[in-house]
Amino acid sequence: MTLEGYAVEGGYDQPGGPMTCYVPTIALGRHAGPGVSDDLWRNYEKVLDFVPGLGFDGIRLTVEWARVEPRPGEVDQRALERYGEVIAYARSLDLAVTLALVDAVWPSWLGQEAWLLPWVVPHVLDHARRMVSTFAGELSGVVAFTQPRELVTSGYLHASAPPWRRGAHHDAAFAQAQIDGLLAALGADALVGPRLVKSSAAMGLDVAPEQLVDARNSLDVEELYVRSLLRGSGPTAVAQGLLIQHANVWSVGAPDELLSALR
Repeated sequence: MTLEGYAVEGGYDQPGGPMTCYVPTIALGRHAGPGVSDDLWRNYEKVLDFVPGLGFDGIRLTVEWARVEPRPGEVDQRALERYGEVIAYARSLDLAVTLALVDAVWPSWLGQEAWLLPWVVPHVLDHARRMVSTFAGELSGVVAFTQPRELVTSGYLHASAPPWRRGAHHDAAFAQAQIDGLLAALGADALVGPRLVKSSAAMGLDVAPEQLVDARNSLDVEELYVRSLLRGSGPTAVAQGLLIQHANVWSVGAPDELLSALR
C-alpha cells in the first residue's frame, strides 16, 4: 500500500511550504497544486490505523525530498523527526515500511531539467544516504525511484509532467541514462545498496477486481504495492484511493469486491 507525500500531506508549493518542480506551472495557473490535500502531515496516524484491517502487511512511504531538504544542504530536522514518528507508528502496528526516496516530484532547487544535469547526481546520492542512515533500523527496504521510466517518458516525451517536453527523444535518452547510472551507483553503495528493493511493481485501483487478482498472481517481484491508500490532490493524485474523508472523519470507501480482491 502506497502513501505518496506530495499528493496527500498538504502544504506543498504554497507560500511558506516546501517548493517542488511543479511550482512554476502552478504559479502560471496551468494546473492546481495539491493545496491542503488530506493534511496527512499532521494526521498520518489516523489513516495508518486502517491498514492492518484492510489486509496489507506493509506500506511504501514516500519521504518527500523537497520537505526534508528545502534548500541545498539545508536539512529540516523537524521534518525528519516527523517522518520518523510516522515510521515508528507504522511499525507499532506490525507493518513493514519501505521507504521511497524519489517519486514524481523533486525539490524546486534542482531545476526543471534535473535529470539532464550532472551536478544533480551527488545530491541524489547524499539524499539517499541521509534517509537510509536516519531510518535504516526501522525499514524493510528502500525504493530509490518509484517510477524511473515514467519520470522520463512523462517529462520528455509526453509533456505531462516537468519539464513538460514533448518528443525530446535525445534528452529523454540522456535523462534515462543518468537515472540508470544513479540506480547502479546506489546499488553499489555500501550503505544504500543492501537495502534496495531489487524488483517491485505498483498496481492501480482503477481496474476491475479480477484484473487485480490476475496481476497479483502473475507478477514475480520482490514487493508488490497498491496505489494508493488515499487518492490525494494535485497533479500527482491517483485515480482512486481505498479511504475517503468526510467531515474530517476517515472511512473505507472501496467496494467489498475490490477489498476482497486485494486480500
